[in-house]
Amino acid sequence: QVQLVESGGGLVQAGGSLRLSCAASGRTFSNYAMGWFRQPPGSEREFVAGMSWTGDSPKYADSVKGRFTISRDNAKSTVYLQINSRRHEDTAVYYCAADMWGKGSRLSRLYDYWGQGTRVTVSS
Repeated sequence: QVQLVESGGGLVQAGGSLRLSCAASGRTFSNYAMGWFRQPPGSEREFVAGMSWTGDSPKYADSVKGRFTISRDNAKSTVYLQINSRRHEDTAVYYCAADMWGKGSRLSRLYDYWGQGTRVTVSS
């Protein structure tokens, strides 16, 4: 089992920066690809960013490319999502997910473990 706990969400104004964190416990973190997904109000969950277990070739949704950055610190068993130039449409519940030996896929069904989510509300 892998336990994932997201943090860093809240009510923020448009235009600034925010960093979400996801702390993992229970298994060897470095063996897992990590992904960030989000679910806007009234919408389906969508892929945001993913990073392979090797830490290379990060993937991003087109809607966040150039504004969001995914990174990981294996020593701290934590994955981060840096959000710059916040927009109202970034309002969502953000989830992190883990996929053993994965490539940071855009497909949510490939991820085995999920956090409980952290809510980000961007006021315009």
